[in-house]
Amino acid sequence: MSTVFVTATGTEVGKTVVARGLIKELRAQGRPVEALKPVVSGYDPHEAAGSDPGLLLTALGEPITPDGIARISPFRFTAPVSPHLAARREGKKIDFNAVVELCRWRMQSCPGALIIEGVGGVMAPLEDHRTVLDWMVALGQPIILVAGSYLGTLSHTFSAVDVLERRGISIAALVVNETAGSPVSFSDTVESIRTFCPNLDVQGLPWLGNGNFNNAVFQHLAAKFTIESIDGGQGQPDLLRNHGAA
Repeated sequence: MSTVFVTATGTEVGKTVVARGLIKELRAQGRPVEALKPVVSGYDPHEAAGSDPGLLLTALGEPITPDGIARISPFRFTAPVSPHLAARREGKKIDFNAVVELCRWRMQSCPGALIIEGVGGVMAPLEDHRTVLDWMVALGQPIILVAGSYLGTLSHTFSAVDVLERRGISIAALVVNETAGSPVSFSDTVESIRTFCPNLDVQGLPWLGNGNFNNAVFQHLAAKFTIESIDGGQGQPDLLRNHGAA
């Protein structure tokens, strides 16, 4: 694969952690990599460095600038709620087709690995009738599903896997990102998910509270990429104009 879509069983379980770790590992191997998180809610321009697009830029070794933020995340909304509600609060609406077209353009023009990070969980609404799941189906790329190790994650994870498989989405890996302070055993959670999902590549990622991304899980994920040189495509599509892009 040369493109992967990073999604999750819910919000705040570690999509950006996994995306950053994979970016850092690919860069450490000297491999070209780009990142895209088209839609982000809860974005505060005064805290750009700690935002998801800001963290992705840092992982890419790029400065955090307005242009860089806009390139990574053109659809940015202030309210920390689901994307469709965040857009509605600003009198906007996310153009689903524009989001898909942007991703396809980047997939065609990216000279190396492309990591697309979703927003919220698998079923997070993007607009009134379509969700992140519909977005992933439209792109047709392999995904990395990120889950936590909190109490209740087993039901959330199995539900997510079921709906993904029913829609024909290829799960390249399922990463269980350890939830800090969880009363549930991390190793037991990983083992339970492996037992119920025997056909999936399940990886346990210990909590990275110290910010050290030098972990064998990222090396394992990076090995899944087969990068072919792609000729640059046309310029960025105009579909972003007047369709919710900040």
